[in-house]
Amino acid sequence: MRWALVKVCLAVTAMVVIAFAVPLGLVIKEMARDRAFSDAERQAATIGPTLTVTTDSQELTRAVLSTEPGGRGRLAVHVPAAEHDGSRLEIGTRRATLDDLETVRTSGRAAIAEVPGGFALLQPTALGSGGTAVVEVFVPEDEVSNGVGTAWLVLAGVGIALIVGSVAVADRLGVRMVEPAQRLAGAAQDLGKGRLGTRVPEEGPTELRSAAVAFNSMADQVVQLLANERELAADLSHRLRTPLTVLRLNAASLGEGPAADQTRAAVEQLEHEVDTIIRTAREQRPQTQGGPGGAGAGCDASEVIRERMGFWSALAEDEGRTVRLAGVDRTVRIPVARPELAAALDALLGNVFRHTPEGTAFAVDVHHSGDAVLVLVSDAGPGIPDPESALARGASGRGGAKGAVGSTGLGLDIVRRVAESTGGDLRIGRSVLGGTEVRIWIGLDGGPAERARRGHRVGRRSGKRRPRGVKGGNTEFRRTPGAGPDL
Repeated sequence: MRWALVKVCLAVTAMVVIAFAVPLGLVIKEMARDRAFSDAERQAATIGPTLTVTTDSQELTRAVLSTEPGGRGRLAVHVPAAEHDGSRLEIGTRRATLDDLETVRTSGRAAIAEVPGGFALLQPTALGSGGTAVVEVFVPEDEVSNGVGTAWLVLAGVGIALIVGSVAVADRLGVRMVEPAQRLAGAAQDLGKGRLGTRVPEEGPTELRSAAVAFNSMADQVVQLLANERELAADLSHRLRTPLTVLRLNAASLGEGPAADQTRAAVEQLEHEVDTIIRTAREQRPQTQGGPGGAGAGCDASEVIRERMGFWSALAEDEGRTVRLAGVDRTVRIPVARPELAAALDALLGNVFRHTPEGTAFAVDVHHSGDAVLVLVSDAGPGIPDPESALARGASGRGGAKGAVGSTGLGLDIVRRVAESTGGDLRIGRSVLGGTEVRIWIGLDGGPAERARRGHRVGRRSGKRRPRGVKGGNTEFRRTPGAGPDL
């Protein structure tokens, strides 16, 4: 494309230069010829007054030699015989033929005759006696073409400069058009090879800039789609941890025997496979934007929390745990999809059962403050030694009697994404029960300014303080037959 543009520009410019330079050169040549013969006519006219007065040879000789062309031997006067005692009188050197002289004398019109070395201007001049003499002025060839060669060289130089300049401009335009296209093609190949971070500069002509913008947008969408797939795979796999926890706890109560050992081994293998799926989905997962709930999603937080606590209370009864629930006696609408809130609660409550000893009490409190909803999950366990590490994406910071074996660190990440999708945040502190308190701040407007303000306000609170104004009484739960996680 680049060389094609250069060739087209070269051809067009060359045709334009030829179309203008050749006629202009011919005009210059004709102007130089006209100038030379106009000077010769003026020189011939200088001898006319003398011929009207006398035809004496000596007088005419002096008059001819007094002129500039006569002194250089370029002026001659031819007087016919009838006007000079019966014989022809010629002053100066004759170069034209007698036939040319006779033709001019007879016709009475000036003429130009080609002679060796140049041209001869033959100018008829009336004599005082009534006859006609012919004044001959010799014009050398170099005077006829004087300045023509220089003018042609200048025109040729200008034409070459125009051609070279047009080729250079066309080449630059070609580069400006080709390079963005080459970058776009290379980026498409890199994206096809799996280099998802490939982007192209939005440069060049308007059309190529639009193509670059479309390519970058497409690449971002590809990355977003892949990230969403990995997030979905990891989240769904993590949600399997909830029923696996139930199976593991139930398997632990089977006692001893081959069947019990096989059941526990199968549960352990299944947990291992789920952890492998989660880690594989997270290994190359890029950071994505957008909340898990999606546009227009929402649910009643109180209803979802009551349902999930109804499920977990059965396990709590089996392990002798004291459960307390507060603040769910009224409807609290939040901009989070029901499955996502259920998954976040299951992740937090599953951590309580997994990482605290049996018999450890826990509580869930809900506080509605008008522009946000605060969900507190507290326990009386040993707590988290390093909350910042626990909040790190993909890290497992939970310690306890049962350790953190098999933990992927995705549970808190699911909770954090749910909170941040609404403009809220997630924080970990020390609960009044003596263990860990996880605070989920869910914004009701989702604005970034409000989120920053709330994050600053929550960050100043002490981890040991409970939020004021929590309403609702305590609720005790009994085992619900057939209850299971809401996936």
